[in-house]
Amino acid sequence: MRVVELVAWQVRIPLRRPIRHASYTRTCSDNLVVACRLEDGTLGYGEGVPREYVTGESIDEALSLLRQTPWPELLGDPQTFADAVQGAERLRLPGTEFDPRGCRGNAARCAVELALLDAYGKHFGRPLSAVTKLLAPDLYQPRKRVRYSTAITSAAGLKAKAAAMLMRLYGFQQCKVKVGIAGQNDVERLRHIRRWIGPKVDLRVDANEAWKPAEVVQRIQELEPFGITSVEQPVAHEDVACLRQVRSVIRTPIMLDESLCSWTDAQRAVAEQTCDLFNLRLSKCGGFIPSLRLAQFARQHGLGYQLGCQVGETALLSAAGRHFACSVRDIRYLEGSYDRRLVRENLSQRDITFGYGGLAPALTGPGLGIALDESALHRVAVRKEVLLG
Repeated sequence: MRVVELVAWQVRIPLRRPIRHASYTRTCSDNLVVACRLEDGTLGYGEGVPREYVTGESIDEALSLLRQTPWPELLGDPQTFADAVQGAERLRLPGTEFDPRGCRGNAARCAVELALLDAYGKHFGRPLSAVTKLLAPDLYQPRKRVRYSTAITSAAGLKAKAAAMLMRLYGFQQCKVKVGIAGQNDVERLRHIRRWIGPKVDLRVDANEAWKPAEVVQRIQELEPFGITSVEQPVAHEDVACLRQVRSVIRTPIMLDESLCSWTDAQRAVAEQTCDLFNLRLSKCGGFIPSLRLAQFARQHGLGYQLGCQVGETALLSAAGRHFACSVRDIRYLEGSYDRRLVRENLSQRDITFGYGGLAPALTGPGLGIALDESALHRVAVRKEVLLG
């Protein structure tokens, strides 16, 4: 069953409120949506979220990369779902200059991979979660529902207290707090948040590369009295080597995010012993299948992993993340499915936003298990590129 058409859109997704952290303040998100049509008319959709400060790729670069790709040579003619999955794993986009980490096309690859898996999943009647069982049986653990964590981004003072109390009342069991934001006192913020969110909530922090190597140990040790369970990306990627020494001094596990975008990054992290956990985000890691392989790699080397998300992702990426979360064992923290709580256009006919306590059911339909809202897609489309057909 061949692919006869590939189309890419740049879409601009407005957020319900500005999201601020140490690296960026965002009021909207420029995302990449790819549509894949099979020769029997089956349509699949995928999404990627390019972030220049994460993988170095812009939306313009992502679209340019897709235009350069020789699609007829890559797509093949799968006869089974297993064939389609194996073909998706072999998907390689043209290399880009100055990319020693091998991650500058990851958002584009993710969008295409998900579109292919959605289309072939619908054609063969298989959900995206079946990919885990096929490719990574050592990771496969099906669940009927999962529980997402929450986040407090830039709120401070009374707003931070109110946010923490709201999270507690809503029944969340895990919360991530953004730290390292200019002009804010992290110690005071964490003290108030811990007091109001309560002692039972699993609290972790994310510095988004905010701290210098010379100060990172002190910064973490100042926050450890509040019972934090991990520190995400405390230093800039170019300084990540210092974390081996940092880990020998502090007691809190270190998670890599901006420094964990590719197989090269993962190998370096293990070789240099710079972390305890990987933050896997489908878009920045290149898709569902590369994220599976990174989870396997982490597990084989005694490391943990969380499933993260991109601010501004729509239900397409949320659904893919749900399938990952409902089929992969030992995910330490789970982020995503904010959907209607964060974006004004969700691009789905079905609302899959998590509910009370962060709980959300597995998606059981074929492919991504959701249907695209075409009218919403047209409302947010900035430009369209026909890649094949």
